[in-house]
Amino acid sequence: MNISDFITEHTGLSLQTQSEILFSIIVIILLSVIRFTILRVVWRQTENAKTRYQWKRTLSFVIPIVTIVLVGAIWLPAFEQFGAFLGLFSAGLAIALKDPLTNLAGWFFIVTRKPFIVGDRIQVGENTGDIIDIRLFQFTMLEIGNWVDADQSTGRIIHLPNGKVFLEPQANFSSGFEYIWNEIQVNITFESNWKKAKSLLETIIQDYSKDIHIKAHQEIQEASKNYMIYYKHLTPIIYTKVMDFGVRLTIRYLCNPRQRRGSENILWQDILTAFNKEADIQFAYPTTRFYKAGEASKAD
Repeated sequence: MNISDFITEHTGLSLQTQSEILFSIIVIILLSVIRFTILRVVWRQTENAKTRYQWKRTLSFVIPIVTIVLVGAIWLPAFEQFGAFLGLFSAGLAIALKDPLTNLAGWFFIVTRKPFIVGDRIQVGENTGDIIDIRLFQFTMLEIGNWVDADQSTGRIIHLPNGKVFLEPQANFSSGFEYIWNEIQVNITFESNWKKAKSLLETIIQDYSKDIHIKAHQEIQEASKNYMIYYKHLTPIIYTKVMDFGVRLTIRYLCNPRQRRGSENILWQDILTAFNKEADIQFAYPTTRFYKAGEASKAD
């Protein structure tokens, strides 16, 4: 008695079923070996983390799909007689697995339309962070902001279902136009020489920005191929506004979204240094003044 007859006698599996199982196992093992071999070659050829990640994620998508197709081709003849049953079963399964299927459709939308890719900084609903992984049913971001000031990392990892792309608006800080407009508000007293203060701020922001507006203009020209993006001015500007407690000078300038806090740190240090040298420029802040009865008349 050979092995096939022994298995048939003790399990009831026919020779055809045994061969289908055997071929399925061989396909799975062979594809696993191919995946392992490719990754070994990639790991030896490069130490770039992004390249390694892209290869690993691509194989994680391709190998399972190829496995399903090949194994399905092996077993398909066995299921032909159950066509009607499979149709009803699939309909019920689609209803029961509505959310997973929505997430799968979301994954397909993400990889084809590319509203964001790994490495982009995005905001989805109330969650903001850097995309670090995209999988079949969810994408993962490294959170920024929240209780941390100026869009810096909190250290938390957030997993969001792919179906969110159909339900929540997405803001991409990195795709298309890789700069954001940032503003710094500088408040000075009414008694200060606001024209001199504004001139100092213009010098500071011009020295900091330098050629950023040129690079930004080039990026806008490139982004205009896909989006209707238009800016009349890309150079930094200082706006003047009168407040209850003094004059507000607002610096508006372009910066990289990942350098917002760093740019504010540099600019504020330059502002404090420059204003400290001027006797006729004083910072303003909300204050309350008290007068005793009769003081106003005595001053007169």
